[in-house]
Amino acid sequence: MRRLSLAIAFCLPLAASAQLLPDTEKAIDALIEKHLAASGEPSISIAIGKDGKLAYAKAYGNARLDPALPATAQMRYKIGSVTKQFVAAGVLLLGQDGKLSLDDKVAKFFPQLSGARDVSVRQLLAHTAGYVDYYPLEYAPVEMAAPTTADKIMNKYGRKPLAFKPGTRWDYSNTNYVIAGRIIEKVSGQTLERFLRERITAPLGMTSATDLDHADLGSGDPLGYERNALGPLRVPKPEGKGWTFAAGHFAMTPSDLVRWDLALINNTILSPASRALLTEEVVVPGGAETNYGLGIAVDVTPEGRARWSHGGGVAGFMSRNLVYPAEGLAIAILSNTADFRLAGNVEGALEEMLLPATAAAPAAEPEGAPQAAAAPPVPDAAARRDRELARRMFTDLQGGTPARSRMTADLARYLSGQVLSDITSSLAPKGEITAIDQIMEEDKAGMKMRIFRIKTGGGDLSVICMFTKDGKLAQYTVYGKQAQ
Repeated sequence: MRRLSLAIAFCLPLAASAQLLPDTEKAIDALIEKHLAASGEPSISIAIGKDGKLAYAKAYGNARLDPALPATAQMRYKIGSVTKQFVAAGVLLLGQDGKLSLDDKVAKFFPQLSGARDVSVRQLLAHTAGYVDYYPLEYAPVEMAAPTTADKIMNKYGRKPLAFKPGTRWDYSNTNYVIAGRIIEKVSGQTLERFLRERITAPLGMTSATDLDHADLGSGDPLGYERNALGPLRVPKPEGKGWTFAAGHFAMTPSDLVRWDLALINNTILSPASRALLTEEVVVPGGAETNYGLGIAVDVTPEGRARWSHGGGVAGFMSRNLVYPAEGLAIAILSNTADFRLAGNVEGALEEMLLPATAAAPAAEPEGAPQAAAAPPVPDAAARRDRELARRMFTDLQGGTPARSRMTADLARYLSGQVLSDITSSLAPKGEITAIDQIMEEDKAGMKMRIFRIKTGGGDLSVICMFTKDGKLAQYTVYGKQAQ
């Protein structure tokens, strides 16, 4: 009965929701319109929950560009990896049912996978399992245009040698969640779509929640957009059915995402013990911080406020979901652009507005945004080699003739046709490089991610590169400077 009554409460119309002060609403509108105009991206849709109620929901810009279709708060956006917290919650619900344990080994369910006798369910959800990520790049490889199945992904990527001994490192991997989703199906005897609908989205009245493996967005929903370097907005080809299973398959309105956030704050679906497991930071040997729980990032704001969050990105869409449990506050930010900076900038501005600093402190950087180190790392031989390759690739792209021998087969296939044409036409006018400096590096999915700041006669640019162990480029993504 308690769950039913709470579900009814969550289904109340917007008129019955908590309201922000009119001046606050005007300030939010002005803030978002400013960031959207500066970005040049199509649209952004937000929802804010406070003290158990939906307080504000509004969309800005155009959901579709040709012909123009204004975005509305009732439209569904793809939320990408924010899906993972729902899958982690699903596993915890099965634990509450006594049907599995977080300490169960993968071998209990899929003994054929690499390290199955050593990897636990907990390690899958915490990204400490060691399975190689099948989707670590900011573009979808050509093979992902065709449909696939979870079992095919597991059989290809789940049988590769583990990248490290389970539990010894943290390394984000979508493969972990494909396996976790199939465990839910095997244990529950239901499809993942049906299990999450019956146990989470339906009880909370999340009527817009859509499993994209089973249904598509409609003509009244946004199209996703991306830019090739500094080129015009294009509609990218979406991932084929099955590729985002359990790792990023959900679409919904921001309001429905906030319904989930408020339920998380209030222990509506999960027990207090399960929520504690979901939101407790995982620590690897040596005490290294991961800032991650089970399917959700956990950290604190500069003022010391607890924050649960996650970002997501699939072809043409980007999302940010933030929960401040002590304040009873939730913010969902969804956009139909592949550029992470719009959602990240709005996140920082809304956080500053709705959670005023209690003491002077720098604004928080959005999770996943490139952050410059206090001092540039001293380049070793590999860093110098990679920097030179990044420089040469930029010049090659300006001329429309990238050296394909210096890149992976996936990147070589991706850098062709319209993509290459847009990159070349937008970078050629920038002129020669006058300086290139590495501002960040990180080990990711068995590769080295390096972010460079490139100065040219035509302005400054940022480039996110992924280098394989044998020194080839797996990704080369160029971003221009956004106005603030």
